[in-house]
This record gives sequence, C-alpha cells and structure tokens, in this order.
Amino acid sequence: MERAADVVVVGAGIVGCATAYFLARRGVRVVLVERGPVPGEQSRKNWGFVRQQGRDPLEMPLVMEANRLWRGLERELGADIEWVQGGNLALAADEQRLARFEEWLPVAREFGLDTRLLHARDLQTVIPGLAGAWAGGMHTPGDGHADPEKTTDAFARAAVSHGASLHLDCAVQGISRQAGAVAGVVTEHGEVRTPTVVCAAGAWSARLARMLGLDLPQRWVRGTVARTTPAPAVTTCAVWGPGVAFRQRRDGSFTIAAGGALDHDVTLDSLRQLRFFLPNYWKNKALFRFHVGRPLLASLAATLPGSAARRRPLVWDRGLEPRPNPAKVRRSLAELRRVLPSLPALGIARSWAGYIDAAPDLVPVLGEVPPLRGFLLATGFSGHGFAMGPIAGRLVSELIVDGKPSLDIAGFRFSRFAEGAVGKPRNVL
Repeated sequence: MERAADVVVVGAGIVGCATAYFLARRGVRVVLVERGPVPGEQSRKNWGFVRQQGRDPLEMPLVMEANRLWRGLERELGADIEWVQGGNLALAADEQRLARFEEWLPVAREFGLDTRLLHARDLQTVIPGLAGAWAGGMHTPGDGHADPEKTTDAFARAAVSHGASLHLDCAVQGISRQAGAVAGVVTEHGEVRTPTVVCAAGAWSARLARMLGLDLPQRWVRGTVARTTPAPAVTTCAVWGPGVAFRQRRDGSFTIAAGGALDHDVTLDSLRQLRFFLPNYWKNKALFRFHVGRPLLASLAATLPGSAARRRPLVWDRGLEPRPNPAKVRRSLAELRRVLPSLPALGIARSWAGYIDAAPDLVPVLGEVPPLRGFLLATGFSGHGFAMGPIAGRLVSELIVDGKPSLDIAGFRFSRFAEGAVGKPRNVL
C-alpha cells in the first residue's frame, strides 16, 4: 500500500469514486479505500433513479448540472452504464398529494426545469396502460435512470485508469492529526500519510467523523429493493408511487421498491440524535417501521471497553449485511402488477437491502470542516445521492485543487448543525 498520497478518499461508492476520478484526472495522487470487497456498498443497491424533480431548492443547481454530466457520462467514462433519459413520473394517490406537487412547480420554473403537473386523464400519455385511481402526477421528461452497479464500477475503473489507487477490503482504523490538521489515514493494511482526507463513507460517515471528535447527525434507514424476471418493454420512464417505485431495465426486468416505505434499525445513535430527527419521524410516521435487533446489539457492543467494535468501528461489523424485508418485496410486486395489469406473470429474480444515510434536513453535508484543516465531508445524501454523485465528486475535487467549487455549496456546510441553521425538509419526493 502507498505510504503517502495527496488525497485519501474513504468510501468507494459513487461519490467517492467520482471524487477520486475527477482528482486523478487533474494529476492529483489519490488513494481510494473501501472497507468492502467491491466498490459501492450503498451505491450498488439503490433504485438507479437520476431525478431532478421534487428536490429541495438548495439542491437544484447541483442536480441540474449533475443531469448534464449524466447525459455524457458513458462517453466520459468509456463504459455502458445503461443510461436512459426516459423521464421521471411521480404519482399522486389523492388530491392532497397532488397539491404538494403543484406547490413545488414554482421551483421547477425558477430553475427552468421541464416539469409539468398531470391530471389523471393525462397519465396514459406517459405510461400507456397505467391502472389505478390516481389523482394525477408530476412528470419531468429530462430525468433518467442508469444501472447503479455499472456506474459505480465505471467511475472506479476510470479513476484507476487516470492514476488513482483503489484498495478494497481496506477499512479505516483511525485518522492521524498534527497541529490542527489531518496528517494521515490508518487502515487495516497500513498508514497513508496525507494532508487531505475526503469522507464519502455513506452510512458509516458518522463513525468516521467520531474518530475526530465530530458529531455528525446521521440516521440509518434500510431500504429493500428487488429485481423481477424479464417482461416485454413497457416504459423507459422511472416511476415513483406510494405503493411501488419502478424502472424497467434494458433486459426487460423491473427494479422495484415499496415507494417511500423504509425500515429503521434502531441503534444507540438513533437515541443520541433523536432531537434532530424526531420532527421528521413524527411527520412521516406512516412510512417508517422500527426494528430492534442485530444493529442495536452491535452498537451496544461498540461501547464496551476493549471490545473489537470499539477499537475498530469500521472493521468489526463488515459481515453484517442488511436483510431485505420479504413482506415489502411481495407487496411491491403485487402493486406493480396492479398498476401495470398487462404484464405477464413475473417472479422475483433477487432481492437485496441497503442502508441509506440521511441528514436531518435531507440535504447533503458537503465541504470542509473547520477548524480541522484537510478534512472534507461528502455524505448525507439522504437516499438521492446516486443522481448527485458525479457533481458531488467534481465539486469536492474543485474545492481541493482550486480552493473553490464552481457551484455554491455553503448551504451544505457541516457547521449548520451547530449553528441551528437546519431547516425543515423542503423536498416533495
């Protein structure tokens, strides 16, 4: 393993791999470390939506630039990522939900986004054969989707081809400091001396930040996703509904999930940070199911003096793979059949689960962490970071190389939590 680097990026999901790629392309010596056996512990498991519509206004400049990057990404990376600019449709089950979508339209107009409100009679123009008593929906033709595994792998390969060094099965054990600045990263395979560390560790970012005495408010939620057996082509549009979200892949299979429904595996951090998240939990209580089990026991083990969990917080639980919720898989498939009744009988080819890291205001934490010099956060993307991965990586690279990013990221600063500048979530999806 390298003994020194200009930058060490922790976490080889799409944000970390994109950061390493853009840095390496500019001649920076980058070491990218990932605790898992493949790039993208979380990034490989998402829905694959590349969505601009329905977002917090703060994110709009970033995600619109990200959308522009996505359109040229296959050429940029020299890889097939199954990019399809087929649009995104959000379905409203009732007039109240449709009114929420309508309230968001001024945001779309402000940023020149091609979003329009659809009434029930208009939905067939987007998804022929769509069934269900829908009040309407919101449609953005310029949105798209891509394959998460292929995209993450493509960024990782492109970073390496430009000179970055990728180390898998290489968890971080500590970050060394000197005179108020980062000095190195201690991994299970050795120490890399570096003046700059980028934490793009997703759901494990709070643990990494805690090594430096930083309290990063972050909740974990577990999302269940499945892939069906193939079917004839129905649509290129990605669809979000209250009972099912889906996109049809190139081979005809569907990636499906249970809309906005999520499982929350309770840990000690859930209790420590309850003050940040309780209002949102209460507002969306119908969407969450709380579970007490292995993750709570694991977090308790991490408090025991001398335990492996305490000594090596990013290593010891590497084998605790989140389990998909089989009931949600069954409901998602049943709902898909209900809304697309023309489909032939479909089975489930496979199902999986992944942890989603979420910030209290559901927007990322991006940028430097004063007064500690050389430590940057790129995390907290709150379940919609796949779309923002390319632009997040580029902006972090600009911050490191140029000293200033090309887009304003002040609203995503880490210090907003201590400042009390955390507002209510303003996204509608």
